[in-house]
Amino acid sequence: MTNVPEKFGSKVFNDKVMRERLPVTTYKALKSTIENGEPLDSGVANVVANAMKDWAVEQGCTHYTHWFQPMTGITAEKHDSFIQPCGDGVIMEFSGKELIKGEPDASSFPSGGIRATFEARGYTTWDPTSPAFVKDGSLYIPTAFCSYTGEVLDKKTPLLRSMERLSAEAVKVLRLLGKTDVTRVATTVGPEQEYFLIDKDLYEQRVDLKLTGRTLFGAKAPKGQELEDHYFGAIKPRVAAYMKDLDEALWELGIFAKTKHNEVAPSQHELAPIFTTSNIATDHNELTMEIMQKVAERHNLVCLLHEKPFKGVNGSGKHNNWSISTNTGENLLSPGKHPENNVQFLLFLAAVVKAVDEYQDLLRITVASAGNDHRLGANEAPPAIISMYLGDDLDALVHSIINGESYESHGKERMHTGVDVLADFKKDNSDRNRTSPFAFTGNKFEFRALGSSLNIACPNYMLNTMVAEELSQFYDTLTDADNVETAAGELIRDVLTAHQRIIFNGDNYSDEWVAEAERRGLLNLKSLPEALSHFLDQKNVDLFVKHNICTEAELRARCEIDLEAYSKQLNIEALTMIDMAQKDILPAVSAFIREQVDAALAKKALSAAISSETEEKLAASLSEKQARFAKLIGELAEEAEKASAVKDPLEQAFAYRNLVFSKMEELRAVGDSMEAETAADYWPYPSYTDLLFGV
Repeated sequence: MTNVPEKFGSKVFNDKVMRERLPVTTYKALKSTIENGEPLDSGVANVVANAMKDWAVEQGCTHYTHWFQPMTGITAEKHDSFIQPCGDGVIMEFSGKELIKGEPDASSFPSGGIRATFEARGYTTWDPTSPAFVKDGSLYIPTAFCSYTGEVLDKKTPLLRSMERLSAEAVKVLRLLGKTDVTRVATTVGPEQEYFLIDKDLYEQRVDLKLTGRTLFGAKAPKGQELEDHYFGAIKPRVAAYMKDLDEALWELGIFAKTKHNEVAPSQHELAPIFTTSNIATDHNELTMEIMQKVAERHNLVCLLHEKPFKGVNGSGKHNNWSISTNTGENLLSPGKHPENNVQFLLFLAAVVKAVDEYQDLLRITVASAGNDHRLGANEAPPAIISMYLGDDLDALVHSIINGESYESHGKERMHTGVDVLADFKKDNSDRNRTSPFAFTGNKFEFRALGSSLNIACPNYMLNTMVAEELSQFYDTLTDADNVETAAGELIRDVLTAHQRIIFNGDNYSDEWVAEAERRGLLNLKSLPEALSHFLDQKNVDLFVKHNICTEAELRARCEIDLEAYSKQLNIEALTMIDMAQKDILPAVSAFIREQVDAALAKKALSAAISSETEEKLAASLSEKQARFAKLIGELAEEAEKASAVKDPLEQAFAYRNLVFSKMEELRAVGDSMEAETAADYWPYPSYTDLLFGV
């Protein structure tokens, strides 16, 4: 790719292509739909569909697909060709009706009981705010997905609804502040994506990686991340070649891949994009994860997106950099040079603080998964306790507002390097707190608790909705005020005073913070079942129903889907462990024990003077562990069977977490201990050393 600007977005039906291919009136109508949310006329859809088809065919396409995001956590697609019968042959046609509506089978996707097996029909509907693109010989059309009876069955629809609600409430507040030129407000996201790369030949030898995405057994390698030499280190040639191909593939699809580097753990890396609107950022991130895995195959690599593929080294997250901007180009979370006088900034900051405090359970729920349970709370990711970091300068401002004290910003200090040839520069107002779940980073909030495989639509639609609710309350408070600025100042002080408990600038990993958070009344939901038990709290149901994001039935369905997915994942992991333990590990250890016994007997037969103590001790140690291992296999099988028989989804999830998972941990501990004592030639799987240092 020698000309990046020319190639960027070359596979996207973007604004440039639309201007070139659509009649002026059609283009303007479509832009009004995209930018202002105006309904799209069917006649306009027909013209757009034909232009899309012509462009896609020129790109080598024969098919189109409605690309959507069901509740499986991954994307889905059904491909139809453009061909239509014409005499003895065919012509390539694509209508506005086909563009707008598709009909996938709704009963085979998770629905939480909304759709029975015999109720098969579902609909996909075109999302014109996210550009269509070409991939693998098909035209991909981003769509929303619902059931025949209208229930929402995807992750995109709630996100789009939440963006509209936040925009409406933010515009109302801004007009009270005199910003009458603002007509729309958009939330923007830049999701940083962490991942592991391992050799494909080694991957193929690990049934646990293939079936579950993580290693269920694996003794710690002699070297891990303790030297901190991999983070930002020189990128290996094989990985660099992969990253180059990945960048080019993403750029062609209009994805703003910007930053790449080695992460903390061996074989771990990160890709970060430039921010864009929440909807497009979500589509782009789903595409990014898919392309990551496909490009890896071309390099005989496997890209692992599980949150914790390897025990003992850092897992992978996805940092959600979230902000709010107006259609006039103003960032509403930018403090400006004098934040103490910036009522607009402080009002929106107060709305976010209030939202995070009142709906801390929802934020925790948005990042809950079987994989992420391994990360949250460890010294690699934020804890399960939700709190906010504002930085020293902004925190001092908040306290001055609460206490009615004067405040003077320190501004940006100049950093003196002490070396003549190095230029001095201004440092930021505050340091970065890498332990905080929800940290302010200058003009945005970085929600750091997301897992690497997560669809970012869920945390963003919940975040948008809870902030929209607070802005709605702010508008009601300020709308009849005689002096809006004075009333806003009082509101800001009251809100920050009432919700200051959620602000914490210290070390979120410390034991002292756990105790302090409990004293403050903050929730510490350590696992998915604990978090999901709050999903249907009345305040949460009221929030989403009030803002027309989801109905109560849809919320209950989503809760059930997440609980069932968690239980199914742990059940698959338990059965995989049992299979590996019985079929591979036990026979391997038995064979090695037999070799040690044979060696000891041979030594004794040769001469009484030759010691066989080493072989005897090793055989005895492994035999004892093997017996314990075999017993635990049976106990795990029993617990898994009991858990699978539990009918209530929440109770079942707790059974898998408290009984099955704990037994899995016991079995793994013994298995890993046996691996450390068994010769490498006998152990049936590639070791952590092979996997983490094999690329």
